[in-house]
Amino acid sequence: MKRRSVTSWLWSGIALLFTFSPCVFAESSMNMTQGVTGISQQVYDLHMLIFYICCAIALVVFGVMFYSILNHRKSKGAVAAHFHESTKVEIIWTVIPIIILVAMAIPATKTLIAMEDTSQSELTIKVTGSQWKWHYSYFGEDVEFYSLLATSSKQIEGIEEKGAHYLLEVDHPLVVPINRKIRFLMTSDDVIHSWWVPDFAVKKDTIPGFINEAWTKIDKPGVYRGQCAELCGRAHGFMPIVVHAMEESQYETWLADKKAEIALAQQQANAALTASLSLEELMTKGEQIYVDRCAVCHQVAGTGIPGAFPAIKGSKIATGNIDDHLDIVVNGRSGTAMQAFVNQLSEQELAAVITYQRNAWGNDTGDVVQASDVNEFKGKSSQLEDPKEAAQ
Repeated sequence: MKRRSVTSWLWSGIALLFTFSPCVFAESSMNMTQGVTGISQQVYDLHMLIFYICCAIALVVFGVMFYSILNHRKSKGAVAAHFHESTKVEIIWTVIPIIILVAMAIPATKTLIAMEDTSQSELTIKVTGSQWKWHYSYFGEDVEFYSLLATSSKQIEGIEEKGAHYLLEVDHPLVVPINRKIRFLMTSDDVIHSWWVPDFAVKKDTIPGFINEAWTKIDKPGVYRGQCAELCGRAHGFMPIVVHAMEESQYETWLADKKAEIALAQQQANAALTASLSLEELMTKGEQIYVDRCAVCHQVAGTGIPGAFPAIKGSKIATGNIDDHLDIVVNGRSGTAMQAFVNQLSEQELAAVITYQRNAWGNDTGDVVQASDVNEFKGKSSQLEDPKEAAQ
């Protein structure tokens, strides 16, 4: 009686586990997100289908195993059976797994095909990864911008309390309309990155010199967050993705406002070419730009990281010829992590950060670089490049 009771409880426990665990985990925060796109729902359904199949297999396998353990014990006088191979059994245990694999492969194949179908898109956005930020360009709209981490350095260093979206907030989020098929063209300026937003079920590598494609069609307005999913260097963890999905009318309003903002910024940049800022003004502006754009590699105190990122404090670049300093900041340095900031910062911003680097941390060169100096240097650089391109 006792043995029967144990066996009954065992079978009941296994049955309850099989019955309730899928329901519990389907709504659990530990489970895969259902997302807000058709593809993400397909991926979720596929995930749950395979989960149910695994539970069914576990029920059968562990059920038979525990039944055999409990009912064929030596203490019960069980005698091991002696038998040879059975063609019928071998066929059965070969055919059944094949059927199970086919049952999983058919929906998986359909989902994979759908994920790669970028045809009939209504909006195309180019996504470019670089250490350690994203650049978005809206095709046909003359709208493009960089998206950088907005979490303050004080939070990262533990000086301030961490915010609700610590390391998952940016200065300029990607804004898209809902209910429109959006095609992404993805590439990289330096190393391999990976653009990943779980709620969209989109994860695609951005590879230098190569363009990958992905797409999404968002069903619900909201703010969706992701991050770079490919180890890409020291600040890999500081490369979040934020997407604002809006109603069509709100998106059109945002787009018009963004175009006006870009036009105004260009007008201000042009006006700044004739402006002359004092050393104090340039240092104040330059320090903020340095902290936002340069400190992640060269450190706040300009000391760099030996063997990885050179120090600016006391360096030959920051205390030597100004044109050499302009060249490396404006045009970058090929084969290194030093990016070209020519398209990332305005002439006045470039002038401010270079002035700051030449006068901070005891460099004290006394040099003042104005926006007009940067513009003049860019003109000379383009003239030097033309003969090379012609020769090629």
